[in-house]
Amino acid sequence: MPNPRLTGLGGGLFCGAVMFTLGCVDQLLFGASMVVYGVLFLPVCALTAVWVRRGDLVIAPVVVPIAFAFGLLPVAGDGGGGIGGRLMGLFTALAVQAGWLYGGTLIAGLISTVRKARLMTRQAAQRRAAQPQARRRPV
Repeated sequence: MPNPRLTGLGGGLFCGAVMFTLGCVDQLLFGASMVVYGVLFLPVCALTAVWVRRGDLVIAPVVVPIAFAFGLLPVAGDGGGGIGGRLMGLFTALAVQAGWLYGGTLIAGLISTVRKARLMTRQAAQRRAAQPQARRRPV
């Protein structure tokens, strides 16, 4: 499995591009199935949280909801109604599919939190190991 390290911007672009592509594929193959879109959203959230750099861990739970909404553009719009119909479809889809959105954001948040906790533990252990041992005074 590749081990890329994405910056915060790279993580956002990755997640947004993948979700938009999956939204287009969902529209073409499954007729805009929201369940398929939601199920595909969850592994993208996990990959984004795993592949983001250590210094940018806080960005993963922020970019996944934005990518979810961006990916809904090809899925949520109905055939007619122009821009108003497309926006209504987008807002309706965001409201109705909030469970998938919250679930993916939770996955990204948990993975980022665990990674950050492990990083902080590792840094604390390195600081303790680097400190010289205190000399004991004879009694």
